[in-house]
Amino acid sequence: MKQIQTGQLMCSKTGQVYLLLTGESWAVHSSAMAFRIPAMQRYLFKRLAGMIPLLLGITIISFGIMHIAPGEPVVIGQEFNPKVSADDINRLRAYYGLDKPLYEQYWNWLQRLAVLDFGQSFAADHRPVLDKVLERLPITIWINVLAMAFIFAVAIPIGVLSAARRDSWFDRGMTVFVFIGFAIPSFWLGLLLMMTFGVQLSWLPISGIHDYDWKQMGFWQQQWDLAQHLLLPVFVSAIGGLAGMSRFMRSGMLEVIRADYITTARAMGVPEGTIRYRHALKNALLPIITLLGLSVPGLIGGSVIVEQLFSIPGMGLLFYGAVLARDYPLVMGITVIGAVLTLLGNLLADVAYAWADPRIRHGKDQ
Repeated sequence: MKQIQTGQLMCSKTGQVYLLLTGESWAVHSSAMAFRIPAMQRYLFKRLAGMIPLLLGITIISFGIMHIAPGEPVVIGQEFNPKVSADDINRLRAYYGLDKPLYEQYWNWLQRLAVLDFGQSFAADHRPVLDKVLERLPITIWINVLAMAFIFAVAIPIGVLSAARRDSWFDRGMTVFVFIGFAIPSFWLGLLLMMTFGVQLSWLPISGIHDYDWKQMGFWQQQWDLAQHLLLPVFVSAIGGLAGMSRFMRSGMLEVIRADYITTARAMGVPEGTIRYRHALKNALLPIITLLGLSVPGLIGGSVIVEQLFSIPGMGLLFYGAVLARDYPLVMGITVIGAVLTLLGNLLADVAYAWADPRIRHGKDQ
């Protein structure tokens, strides 16, 4: 076993030189890698096994809240219909299984879920829940992926430069921008952009995801039309996250650049750009990794406000309508998908932590 101290140079078999800029000593042993992979596999197995009771708890709470909430799907919209009698409502309740005890309803739903059968919607079309979800899923994923890419592409450089130029005019200007981004309501900003760029200037469309003659367009015309329709929704979805992410990045960079190993690197003559973008940035990304893992459910849930404002048929609007209509199968189907993505997002964040910080990975291997 060979002990390597801070700042020592280590040469790999390929002849490449690595500078160990960590605050701790590291022990290198030829047999260490032999136990790393099985240890990580055991960790993943334990985390996946622990997701099962958490998922069951989430479904129990969600199922209970939906059924305890006032109003039933067979009653909503029929209160003042003289043609609907109490016997008709009771027959509908029996048809949907709502006359059974709550625990029996949950058990029947759980049995169907075990075979990935989310049931049929209570809406008039009686379509399978999975078909409705898959129909709305692509556009929601597109909007949220583009919004997340825009947030990371802009917020990380802003945070790094604000930390590197602390208390400068740039840092103060970005601070003002952040507070404005936090304070602006998304629906107000959306209406303002629609009025400016859609109504007054007529530069961008303000509703839907494509024009009525979209099918008659050529391929590149379709892509341009889609980009025009998604520009405003993506910007409105990203503005709040952009403000918060830049502040997280700034705080992480300020904490890292004060560390002892950064001071040691500067004393050894390492270029400032190498210190900032190769060593400090990677460690400063740890809080961002957590936020990235927790943002995975947003890819499915979507934004109810944005989709309602721009008339986008996505998952957020579907979930909102299902809650209003007390469409229990549809609500539970979307809830389960969101819960699974939340748990997987946390797991991915932990794995990314181990990749970004060798000390975490070293601790797990032990």
